[in-house]
Amino acid sequence: MTYDETSGTRADVKETHDLIASDKVEGTKVYDASGEHIGSIERILVEKRSGKVSYAVLSFGGFLGMGHEHYPLPWSKLNYDEELGGYRVDVSKQQLEGAPKYDREDDDYWTSENGQRVYDYYGVAPYWI
Repeated sequence: MTYDETSGTRADVKETHDLIASDKVEGTKVYDASGEHIGSIERILVEKRSGKVSYAVLSFGGFLGMGHEHYPLPWSKLNYDEELGGYRVDVSKQQLEGAPKYDREDDDYWTSENGQRVYDYYGVAPYWI
């Protein structure tokens, strides 16, 4: 068992009542407001300086892992639902289909302009404010 000397906690902890490790978030299902499965979290993006989770990248569409699209969702749009064992969002499939998306291989996507576009689309305050 390894300990993090800074926090005094076990370094291998994956989940507590209020915290969850990033590798447990990846792959978690995402549901719309009515409880219909609309995708899964592929990754999360953390702001380097503040440590705030900025985006969850939702993998949506495709079949057997092929042809799916990647949609950055502001982290503030996700609410964990214990009964579903996943995140619930107030976004429909139709809204998601019109949302900003990016190519997984396009590291140049993550500009402040595209970030503002994502937050404007979902109507929430950006994480940097």
